[in-house]
Amino acid sequence: MPAADPRVIVALDFAHPARALALMDRLDPAQCALKVGKEMFVVAGPEPVRWMVERGFRVFLDLKFHDIPNTVAQACAAATRLGVWMLNVHAAGGQAMLEAARQAVAQTAAERGRPRPWLIAVTVLTSLDDADLAAVGMAGPTAAAARRLALLAQAAGLDGVVCSAQEAVPLRAACGAAFKLVTPGIRPRGSARDDQARIITPEAAIANGADYLVIGRPITQAPDPLAALAAINASLANLQRNPQ
Repeated sequence: MPAADPRVIVALDFAHPARALALMDRLDPAQCALKVGKEMFVVAGPEPVRWMVERGFRVFLDLKFHDIPNTVAQACAAATRLGVWMLNVHAAGGQAMLEAARQAVAQTAAERGRPRPWLIAVTVLTSLDDADLAAVGMAGPTAAAARRLALLAQAAGLDGVVCSAQEAVPLRAACGAAFKLVTPGIRPRGSARDDQARIITPEAAIANGADYLVIGRPITQAPDPLAALAAINASLANLQRNPQ
């Protein structure tokens, strides 16, 4: 993977925008993309996203829209106007919602004369396991649910899904090589599990077919975040040089 398209997406899940922006100032857009989620967006609004885009970062706006089709379409249009690289919705919102989101993103990007951002769908959150799905009345197991929702997103014309890297192999087989697989729940060897139920190492995730790895606390809470990111990138580069 060329440096212009880094595999790692650093999750800036900070309650205080100043901390996120301080880390952003130390990072290199050639070495990582950035993810802005609900916590930071609710606290700080869209302005930090604009700053990140202006600094040359690819920004994944991770707000996981899930509502009636018109509401999600308007939210996706607003996200597109921010100039983000990628945004997401919940696949469980259904085909009509997914199609409305896709159309809004494409139309808004065309109106702005810019390439449209990738639109991906969340399948099953990596904090959930089979028992959690059963508790909310969702047909499982998690791997089957993820595959079902990924195929729904693909049928609606989305670019890919957020999924556990443990499910990347069957999803790649089901959805093909062009379908993007964005995988959270990534933990380098020796990292804490935190609140993730389905975790995997960066090397195993790429070997399974993941395109991008969302990594937060193992980088952002490391004693030296830049060294932690560099070590992950080096391990991935070594994997490409010496495929299993």
